[in-house]
This record gives sequence, structure tokens and C-alpha cells, in this order.
Amino acid sequence: MNLIDRQHGALVLVDYQQRLMPAIHRGAEAVAHAVRLADIARVLGLPVIGTEQNPQGLGPNVPAIRERCDNTLAKMHFDGCADGLVERLRQACGGDDGTIGDVVVAGCEAHVCLMQTALGLLGAGLRLWVVAQACGSRTADNHALAMRRLRDAGAGIVSVEMVAFEWLRSSEHERFKAVLALLKAPVA
Repeated sequence: MNLIDRQHGALVLVDYQQRLMPAIHRGAEAVAHAVRLADIARVLGLPVIGTEQNPQGLGPNVPAIRERCDNTLAKMHFDGCADGLVERLRQACGGDDGTIGDVVVAGCEAHVCLMQTALGLLGAGLRLWVVAQACGSRTADNHALAMRRLRDAGAGIVSVEMVAFEWLRSSEHERFKAVLALLKAPVA
């Protein structure tokens, strides 16, 4: 895999839901990294799409995530692609020919909805980058297993800073200082 390309790319935030997050190992930290990632994506003009698994049962995403998403896909399948995520990506970031660029994803639970959605995106032929710091599961073991399985399936496993600097490519980027300020701010 090469560097993450932001052209026609997007950020997908999977299932940071209010009723789920208290049970997630280091859940507050995962949300804080996801918020930072979403803020960087928005500064750089990339679409941010959220998903919510069975929102009537698990509630909506936490407000800090929901307010940063351009739109949110309610889903019943663990794989968001089965409920229209690829089509949502085509609408949000597809080029004139409907091309979707690199997709960066993060979410919960890493070994269930995040992993199945990521595998669905890979199955749709997309280049995929999973931000490990911004993913969570009820146990650390399940998180680690999901990251290994996704790497083995062809996803790049990355950090928030890796994504930010690859989206920027240069300190001469017009938004470099704004992104750097977000990276330097303490993680809430």
C-alpha cells in the first residue's frame, strides 16, 4: 500500500453509540481520537460519514461524534455495506465517475461492526485504512484480534497522526497549521 490519498476519500465512523460506549475498554479515549480525526477530516474538506447499529436499541452516536458527521447511516446489519454504506460513500465523495478514493475508518466494536464493515468495504474493492487508536471493543484482546485480522485482509492499520500527515503530504499545505494545532491539542 502507498500513502493514504485524500482525493475522493472519506472518513467513516462506526457505531460510537451512547449505550455501547460505557462498556468499551478505553472507550473515552477511542472517542477522543475519533473526534480529533473527524475534526482533521473536516478541516481538509473530507466527508465524514457515521453509522449507528440498531439506533432504537443502542441509541444514537455520542453527541461529539454525531455533530461531526455530515450524515449518519442507521443500520441493522453489522456490516454497514449491507445497509447502503458504499452508495452513501459514492454520493459523498465519488468523483465525476462515482469513484471512491481511500476510506479511513474507525469505530466500535472493533471485532464486530467495525471489522465487518471494513471487510465489506474491502470486498467492494476500496483501499481501506483502520485507525487503531480510535477503535474499541469490550476487551483489549478482541481489539487486538480485530486489528490483526483486518491487516491480514488487506487493510492498513494506522494512527491518527499517520492519517493526518498523509492527508496533508507537506508542511506547505494551506491547512497545515490548522491540522497541526488539532494534533498538538491534548486528547480530551
